[in-house]
Amino acid sequence: MSEQPPEASPPTAPAKDYTRELGVVECFVAITNECQSGPVRTMASHALEAIKSGGPEVMREQVYYVLTAIQGWRGERASQVHASLTKYYQDTAPPAPPTSSNVPD
Repeated sequence: MSEQPPEASPPTAPAKDYTRELGVVECFVAITNECQSGPVRTMASHALEAIKSGGPEVMREQVYYVLTAIQGWRGERASQVHASLTKYYQDTAPPAPPTSSNVPD
């Protein structure tokens, strides 16, 4: 009598962690894969292309455009993407121009 090997259980996907901060490119890829809006997915795809050709110098501008586009996207992933992009945008704000009150005499 031959022994049958135990049946392997199908691999399970790792639990999704919607609390961690995502990188900009990771956010744009998530949008292209998970957002239900075709125009928003297209914008994220164009933003990825712009970053590929323009480098990090265009990233903040692309984040602004995508943040504007995803306003109607809802759900856990949408909240994670929005929070991550917002943090990046705020953290990369250009320095404020000097004003008369903070310019040395």
